[in-house]
Amino acid sequence: MPAPDDDRTVGNVRVTLRQLEMFSVLPSHSTLSSAATELHISESALSQAITQVERAAGEHLCVRRKGRGLQLTPAGRHFAAQASKIVRASEELLLNPSQDRAPLRGPVHLGCFASLAPHLLPAILSEVRQRFPDIDLQLMAGTHDELLPQLESGYLDAMLAYDLHLPGGFAKRRLYSTQLEAVLPQDHPLTAQTTVSLADLAGEDLLLYGTNPSTATVYAAFEAASLTPKIIMTVPQMILARELVAHGVGYTVQMSRPREHRLSLEGRPFAIRPIEPTAGPTSVVAMWPLGMDLTPRASAVLDIAAETCTP
Repeated sequence: MPAPDDDRTVGNVRVTLRQLEMFSVLPSHSTLSSAATELHISESALSQAITQVERAAGEHLCVRRKGRGLQLTPAGRHFAAQASKIVRASEELLLNPSQDRAPLRGPVHLGCFASLAPHLLPAILSEVRQRFPDIDLQLMAGTHDELLPQLESGYLDAMLAYDLHLPGGFAKRRLYSTQLEAVLPQDHPLTAQTTVSLADLAGEDLLLYGTNPSTATVYAAFEAASLTPKIIMTVPQMILARELVAHGVGYTVQMSRPREHRLSLEGRPFAIRPIEPTAGPTSVVAMWPLGMDLTPRASAVLDIAAETCTP
């Protein structure tokens, strides 16, 4: 692609708010096609918008090559982050021109680590709708790898996650403390105990939830106790691991969480026991990019999260 023209110096190139919005979503995508789909525009329209933004900026902001996808340059990543701030600020100004008096209204996009989502998000959504009916709360659940790019790009206002193996560059608000606990078949001999140890579990059949940071936390806990777990299967979803436990296939290990239930989807019971000595202690946090101020409505949603997420 030829070097961007320096048209901005003579006022021939103007960048619109819509073009900034288009560019702000690029960090979350590896191809122009997927970004265009999210923006509900054609790939050619997005490509033209990027070219115009680059001309106004006076430098390359991304690399576009056939068959090799889309890659932002360091300047492009910085530009996208700043563009996201401008878009968010403009939305906030239009939605709440008088913050002191106007009721909170407008969108809030909240992400949540997948295994936490069923336990945290329903209560948060219900309470937000009751207290702030004009807030449009949109939810996204996924892995860290799926959610962090959305958070960094500004698509998500905040994200709920375990405070484990998280990258720097984020502000955090602690919601509650958590630790590892064992999920056992209802008739397992260890359910006769009020707590179990990692030594008790080491020889039992473990169904390992195979998504970080959960996987790394379990390995680290056993390693710290100089033990090796007997892993018979790695499963992609915690809900599947618990279903298998309810069928007596083995046990699994999860982080303690609020509003825990002890029935499978089929209504089969299983047991939960704390692990003692305490293993894998950490916190569940709300997080958002440093330097990006939360909107008043996003702050209100996180206040509700802190209230409803108490175990």
